[in-house]
Amino acid sequence: MSALGELRKLSAGKRPQTAAEKAFIKKDNRRDNKAAYLFLLPWLIGLAVITVGPMVASLALSFTKYNLLQAPKFIGLDNFIRMMGDERLHNSLGVTFVYVFVSVPLQLAAALALAALLDRGLRGLAIYRSVYYLPSLLGSSVAIAVLWKQVFGGEGLVNQFVAIFGIEGRSWIADPSTALSTLITLNVWTFGAPMVIFLAGLRQIPVMYHEAAQMDGATKWQRFTKITLPLLTPIIFFNLVLQIIHAFQAFTQAFIVSGGTGGPADSTLFYTLYLYNRGFSNFDMGYASAMAWFLLLIIGVFTAINFWASKYWVNYDD
Repeated sequence: MSALGELRKLSAGKRPQTAAEKAFIKKDNRRDNKAAYLFLLPWLIGLAVITVGPMVASLALSFTKYNLLQAPKFIGLDNFIRMMGDERLHNSLGVTFVYVFVSVPLQLAAALALAALLDRGLRGLAIYRSVYYLPSLLGSSVAIAVLWKQVFGGEGLVNQFVAIFGIEGRSWIADPSTALSTLITLNVWTFGAPMVIFLAGLRQIPVMYHEAAQMDGATKWQRFTKITLPLLTPIIFFNLVLQIIHAFQAFTQAFIVSGGTGGPADSTLFYTLYLYNRGFSNFDMGYASAMAWFLLLIIGVFTAINFWASKYWVNYDD
């Protein structure tokens, strides 16, 4: 380097680091890294033992015949081939797809509508937000599933309500034509989590956009469809991906409502419930492991499709 370059470095308050300084900085960085890994160690152990380990084990078991009592026996792709001819598995996929494709849009629509209502500056907003968020915390619990079974039972609150209008009720849970609808209603009812996220997104939309549109004569509906929805599409996309994944993993509601059978007539036989029955009721853990990895593939495909399609409808500021 020329003398002029050295002079410029010195004038800017910079100078080349010596070998001793570089060694000290490198040693200090290593010490910081060791401290970071030490604090992360419990999480890393949990990741390896609780998540990665069982996933690798289930992948290995998916290629075996394993009944939990005898040693696994390698059978190659037989479990996956069996899945192609399993009629109950196909039915469980159909039930799950209906549940996902009906309940998720309805849930997001309810969450967005209520978030838009709360965004109008209601007094006691924090209380309303907490109350509406509560079902999301309890909706997947056993207690709520038991309560739901009572509400839609033959002597439940729903029938008591319709009886006021002279309508004869039914056991909504025991009727194959309505049993799945009760579970869809339960999932829609747990709109609290996406609602809070929608509300946070609505609060980030600049007010000046709405004020300018209002001055131009735009109606409330036009401002909502032309300003709010386009600016909220990243939040809609985020909620859509999360809720689809959550809906594919639904289990507790169907297990409690149907008594673990998926009845009546397999109308509430979710894929996860059938997987559980194959693994822990029929002791066919190898087949259940193959089903679990197939479910992971399904969720991955739908997530990839959502990300691919997002470029056509999700609008970002940049």
